[in-house]
Amino acid sequence: MKPELVVMAAGMGSRFGGLKQLEPVGPNGEKVMDYALYDAKRAGIERVVFVIRKEFESIFHEQVGSKFARWMDVSYAFQEMDFMLDGYPMPSERAKPWGTAHAVLAASTQVKAPFLAVNADDFYGRKAFQTLTDFLSQPPEGSMDSYAMVAFQMANTLSEHGTVARGVCEVGPDGYLKAVREHVGLERDGACVRELAADGTQHRFTGRELVSMNFWGFHPSLFAHLRERFARFLKDRGQDPKAEFFIPTVIDELIQEKRATVRVLETPDRWFGVTYREDKHYVVTRIQELIRVGEYPASLWS
Repeated sequence: MKPELVVMAAGMGSRFGGLKQLEPVGPNGEKVMDYALYDAKRAGIERVVFVIRKEFESIFHEQVGSKFARWMDVSYAFQEMDFMLDGYPMPSERAKPWGTAHAVLAASTQVKAPFLAVNADDFYGRKAFQTLTDFLSQPPEGSMDSYAMVAFQMANTLSEHGTVARGVCEVGPDGYLKAVREHVGLERDGACVRELAADGTQHRFTGRELVSMNFWGFHPSLFAHLRERFARFLKDRGQDPKAEFFIPTVIDELIQEKRATVRVLETPDRWFGVTYREDKHYVVTRIQELIRVGEYPASLWS
């Protein structure tokens, strides 16, 4: 079965100040996700599932989905706060969905094949899409559930306008993920990277560490794991209005329990995205440069 693409686009982008998934960055009004869909298409992907919030369906279809429907089979899945609660009470102060793992779980209503899962507002590059699509096009490895992720060097994923959070990967000599740990408050410090911890302490990184940017390759077997662990998450943390159900947390648990393997596929490309509004100028400039060297056409979908 040909791999499909799941685009997680339900977040509002609180630090950005609006629906940043729809912010134009290309010369003809292209969004960051337009370039992701273009890269996915030329990697051989023919079907995309957008995970959105129901209230944005009309504007999303008008500005995004209707355009891509000329090139790919387009479906929608809805990440609502009450999706898969199964009787658990909704926290009265909850204002947004439950996180990236919840978004992928919402896609289970539409996805039946191996799939790539990506953020809507991140630019990953052509090599990343081709590498992960090639992996998912092969028979699964080993007896356990076999997944993959594309990892970027930490220094290639930072913003010049504020701190970021990244999942730092521990990779074994066999190329498989051993653990992933979330680090927050990361920022450039000369040639290195420092982390400003909540307790005021500082940790330093070389910048060459591999990090997860939520670019995953999964098989549908993941959905059963997500259902099981989301129920556990709700039991333990469901009344915390700020608690989030993250993909790296679930994957790390599956690895430690020896229920899944994750092949780490490294890319030398530079990730970029609009984490803060000030990042937009850099994104626009980088895309113009990629167009100049012939990586993308000036008019993406003409």
